Amino acid sequence: MEELRRSFQAARHQVSGHGKRNVGVLKDALRNVADETGSDIYGNGAVINDFEQKIAALLGHESAVFFPSGTMAQQIALRIWSDDRDNRHVAYHPLCHLELHEQDGLRQLHPIEPVLVGEHDKVMTLEDIKALPEIACLLLELPNRELGGVAPTFSELETIVAYCRERGIRLHLDGARLLELLPYYDKTASDVASLFDSVYLSFYKGIGGIAGAILAGPKSFTTEARIWKRRYGGDLISLYPYVISSDYYYEQRKDRMGHYYEQAKHVAERLNAIDNIFTTPRVPVSNMFHLHFKEEMTDVTARLTRIQEEVGLGLVGYLVEHDGYCSTEISFGDAFDAISNEEFEQLMTRLTADFSA
Repeated sequence: MEELRRSFQAARHQVSGHGKRNVGVLKDALRNVADETGSDIYGNGAVINDFEQKIAALLGHESAVFFPSGTMAQQIALRIWSDDRDNRHVAYHPLCHLELHEQDGLRQLHPIEPVLVGEHDKVMTLEDIKALPEIACLLLELPNRELGGVAPTFSELETIVAYCRERGIRLHLDGARLLELLPYYDKTASDVASLFDSVYLSFYKGIGGIAGAILAGPKSFTTEARIWKRRYGGDLISLYPYVISSDYYYEQRKDRMGHYYEQAKHVAERLNAIDNIFTTPRVPVSNMFHLHFKEEMTDVTARLTRIQEEVGLGLVGYLVEHDGYCSTEISFGDAFDAISNEEFEQLMTRLTADFSA
């Protein structure tokens, strides 16, 4: 696996993302900022307050708070809604980030018991939600990363929202990749986000900033969120490097999400035409998908390492082993534009030769 990672990192260009992450990401963002621009201090100052107001308006919410991480923001959101309903149960999909990647933080840091809703390999449905016990809040991730960036249709989403509203269930949107989903829905960020009581948006994923997140909702909610932010240690004396890079790359890429979406659909179609290779979903609904190889990981690793070294394009940096096949994740951004048609066709030719039956 180390050889595969090295061949991916050494490639002239990488298929995924916005290019190799380095300190230049911050340098580019700071280049046009005047030296006399005032710093934020413990969450106050024009540099952070203006950005919070800007993104609150984008999402169709009254107020917003900038956080250093989405992990912090989402745990706090669920705690607030749990307190609001005096109910220590919140629900989310079994592959939710809080369940898989946060070291059981919600249970350990709060008196909250998560309830898992839906099947591991599918987006949750209204029928799944109807089977839930009484809960304070339902978290929906749009799109669902661990399922390959899939999402319910917008009409299905509206039906789920209406059901929860009728029963007084608070709705929180894990919108880490919300902007990347908008071309599929053909909706604005506000059209989707305003359906929810609170929203989390990431600025390092599809946006490509160095770090940072927004938590948006009503004023009473964000006032409480600021208190919890201090309790969590997230109220750093200055967050402006994160804020400035978030704002800079948001402006650079907010209107390119449709382009990334078309890239994902085009490449997925080409990959699905190769024997022993397939994607989930087969037709992407965002800028990402999961890529699968129907062979043992050791063999796939050796072949991909050789192809990446010879072609000079980084397609795969890691693989996850399953029963009889292995997988990785691909997401599209500015990096793919640096690849010429000739280079891409060479990659497709080599994949076809090495993986076709």
